[in-house]
Amino acid sequence: MEDESPLEHHEHAEHAEHAAHSGDPFIIRVSVTIAILAVIAAGISSLENVEAGRALAKLSEANLSQNKATDTWSYYQAQRVKKTIYDALVLQTPERADEAGKQAKRYDEDSKKLEAEARKLESEVDGAQEESRVHEHRHHRLTLAATFLHVGIAVSTIAIIARGQRWPWYVALLLGLAGVVIAGTAYALH
Repeated sequence: MEDESPLEHHEHAEHAEHAAHSGDPFIIRVSVTIAILAVIAAGISSLENVEAGRALAKLSEANLSQNKATDTWSYYQAQRVKKTIYDALVLQTPERADEAGKQAKRYDEDSKKLEAEARKLESEVDGAQEESRVHEHRHHRLTLAATFLHVGIAVSTIAIIARGQRWPWYVALLLGLAGVVIAGTAYALH
């Protein structure tokens, strides 16, 4: 979610506490519900921020590996060009064929090592990008879960304002449960 005030959840709990002083058992239950939903929402919001950070970190890791892979492929191409030059030198200057052949072989071996390294780096890019997608998916699920919890908190207050109307409290409980289930699916699906 957007940057929430660190005190927002505390404010919800404080409002619930004030309402609980009315002495009405139903209002006390609603107030406790608000406090519980606020605590759960705070925890889920923290997880949401962690997942967003992990998604960005993995994406940065993927970009770094991609840059390294690109550099390695460039160096590989340079080694292949040098090998080709020495191969041509072998054909054109028989008196230097042994020395040119050794150089061509060296550049060929170097390029094969570079090719393997570049492919490994590309594999790392794919892995980091996939991990980033997983964390981003979790972040989105947790954002949705936190939204359900916040709406549940808001709907709970209607039960307090409406003095005894039970339906807003039931709706708030359902929204809170939905938020918890959605948060659980963020980790269960991946």
